[in-house]
Parts: sequence; structure tokens; C-alpha cells
Amino acid sequence: MTSGRRAATPRIAVLVYNDAANDSRVLKESASLRDAGYEVRIIAVERRELGRDADVTTLGKRLTLERVPEFAIERILPALAPHWRRLISGADAAAERPSTSSPAQALRHPSTPLAGMKAGLLRGLRSVGERAYRTVALGTYWKNATAAGLWAAPDVIHANDGNTLVPALLIRALSRGEIAVVYDSHELWRHRNVRPDRWLAPLLETVTEAIGIRRADGVITVSPSIAAWLRDTYRLAEEPTLVRNVPVADALPSRSTGVLRERAGLAEQHRVIAYGGRITSARGIEETIAALPHLDEDVHFVLLGYGERAALDQVRAEAARHGVTDRVHLVGAVAPDDVSRSLADGDVAVVHVRPICLSYRYALPNKLFESIRAGLPIAAADLPDMRQVVEELGVGEVFRGSSPQDLAEALAAVLESPETYRERARAVAPQLTWEHETEPMLALYERVLAARQAARR
Repeated sequence: MTSGRRAATPRIAVLVYNDAANDSRVLKESASLRDAGYEVRIIAVERRELGRDADVTTLGKRLTLERVPEFAIERILPALAPHWRRLISGADAAAERPSTSSPAQALRHPSTPLAGMKAGLLRGLRSVGERAYRTVALGTYWKNATAAGLWAAPDVIHANDGNTLVPALLIRALSRGEIAVVYDSHELWRHRNVRPDRWLAPLLETVTEAIGIRRADGVITVSPSIAAWLRDTYRLAEEPTLVRNVPVADALPSRSTGVLRERAGLAEQHRVIAYGGRITSARGIEETIAALPHLDEDVHFVLLGYGERAALDQVRAEAARHGVTDRVHLVGAVAPDDVSRSLADGDVAVVHVRPICLSYRYALPNKLFESIRAGLPIAAADLPDMRQVVEELGVGEVFRGSSPQDLAEALAAVLESPETYRERARAVAPQLTWEHETEPMLALYERVLAARQAARR
């Protein structure tokens, strides 16, 4: 199915290199395009370890989710798979043994140059194997997504992030160039938080984005600073379309919808610092825990979200290190649509991203807007886009230092008189809706499709 066989309803193929189950931005954009009259097919990738196998699922009228097969060594070389798993676990054990051995064990199993060489070799093999696996896995997605995109015969390909640009351009090339491409940069792709010892991948990502963004018919991104960086770096003819990751319109929550106190076992007299989102490093969690000893003992930190076991263990370890174990509460996650309602019984929300990379410095996370919709005052890090939102809307305080005391002072200032900030949050929340935010995106699609139709004529 390629050119010359277009349906009356324009077709959109949305490419994303994850399983799309919890990617709220992809799901919201796809639903908005569907509601605007387009036929939308999300082309994601299966994640078998999560129970999300390759299949095609109908998400509603004119909205389909297709998960293409992922690369799995068990499928290609089943006999090699157990040895690969043992290599990984062996490298882990070798790497951990020196730090976990007791003095008595060290006497029974003395460290020798040979043992150190063996451990280093295993670590090296694991690193090479992991890199090769990730490369082959991405290439497998490119191949399968290209095939799925060609079969879907779209009018527009919506490429989410730089790792989908290759299949997007391939689909267009193999369709004789009649398909438009919209590039949606969810973060600053070339300056995101990735391991620093990559040497080939950054070059390939730079080349891919430089080629892809200049050949795209439209560009979308998530914050004003990223939009400006993309425009200036690639000398784009026009500013990328800004679509911030704000919540879908809904009735404003009240404190009665909140779940933080119940889940944490706290009473009404306790004051709650709320965190909503993924629990991982560089998101201000460590800094907030370090600030707790500088706040009154009735102030608790409640984290609503999901995280891997290692990240949750790290939170507990940080709480113990600062002597605030009884004031830090991990209360699990809720469905993406329930985040704002669940946060609503907090007293202040921390929105902190440590600027360890340029993408983080330019971040405008959805938890900022979820917290505003929840009616919470904000204590935000001094990053350009977050500062602009918080100060222009008057919904909280920006802390400009980097020490725990600086954050504690901002939190204390909000907690001392939260009602003004809470009223401002509730006043501006009705304007911060996804339906309003996507109007420029839908206008972009109209222009792109009109230009393509004119070119075909």
C-alpha cells in the first residue's frame, strides 16, 4: 500500500521506540489527532518481559496500537541465550564480590591479579555485549517499524524523538517521497542523560537528527528553550511548534481526592511535600530528603510514583543517612489519569530537575503542570523554563541556590503561607489543558497536509 491509494481520511503513523503503554504524551497526541478526524496508528515495540507482546490493539475508533516484534536473542540463537544470561550474572557477581566480601572471606579467597583480570574481562565483555544488544535491538525496531509503516500507507509520519527518524525517512523514501514527516522532540535528544562513555552513538545521533530535522515538514517540542536550541542549531526556517506536556481537561481536584496522607499513614496536622512522577536520580528526590532535617518535624515527604527496585532502595538509604526514615514515604503509583487528583491533599510540590545535562536544564516536566492542576503550591528549581512558568503564573517559589538549606527555605516560605499560591494554582489550572495546548499542533498538521496535497497536484 503506497502512493495513489489514499483513503479519504488522512492517515497518521505515530512512531515511538517504547511499548507506548505509559507514554502519556504519545497517547494524548494520538487521541487528539484521532479526535481531529485523522486515522491514527501508533507503531511501538513489544516488551515481552512486561507482558506486552507484539500484536495489534484497537484503542477506539480510528486509533490503533501496533507493537512490532523486538529483538530477542532467544528467538534467533536460543542455544546461546542461557550462556549470555550467565555471562551477565557472572560479570555482576565478579564486580560485586570485592565490595561485599568480609575480611574472613577475603582470607579464604584472596584477591589476586588473575582474579582482578578475570573480573575486568567479564565487565568488559558485559559492556560490549550490552552495547551490541542495544544496537541490534534498535536496528530491529527500525526494520520492523519501516515495514509496518509502509503497510499502513500513511499521509504523515509522526516521529517521536531522534531514535525514530531513520524509519520515518525510510518509509518516506520507499513511498516515493509523498509522505510528510513531523518530528516531535520530547527532549533535547543530543544532550540527554545517557552514559558518558559512548563514542560512536553521539556522532550517529547528531547526523541522524541534523538530516531528519531539516527534511521534516514540521517540528514539535516540549519547552521554549529546546525550541530555540533546535531553531538556532539547525538554522530552521521557523520556530518549532511548542506543545507542553500538560494534563487533559477535567474537573479540578479537591483535597478530598488526594491519597497521599492515607497511603502514608499521616494525619491532617502533618504537612506534606508531594512528589509525583518516576522515582529515579537527578529528579530532586535526594535534595528534598537532604532538606528535611532543616524543616519542622511535622513536615513529611511523600513520593507518588513508580521506580525500579534499585532506585527505591536508594531513596530509603538516603532517608536513613539523613535520619529522616520516618518522614519519607514511598506510596506507590497511580494511573496517569489519576495523578493530579491523587496529589491534591499535599501542601507543596517539589519540582526539581538537577541540570546534569542540557536537556534537563531545559526541562519543562509534566509533573509541574500536574501539581498545578492539583492545586498545590510549587517549590521549583531555578531552571529557565520552569522559573518562567512558576513566576509568571505566581504559583510558588523558585529556589536559586543548590544547598539543602536553600531548598528548605523555599519550602518553608511556601508552607508558612500556602493559600495565596494554592488559589493562584486553582485559578490558572483551567487554562493549562491539553486541549488548548494542542491547538498549534493541529494547525501544523493542517498546513503540512495542505502543502503535501498541493505538491501532489
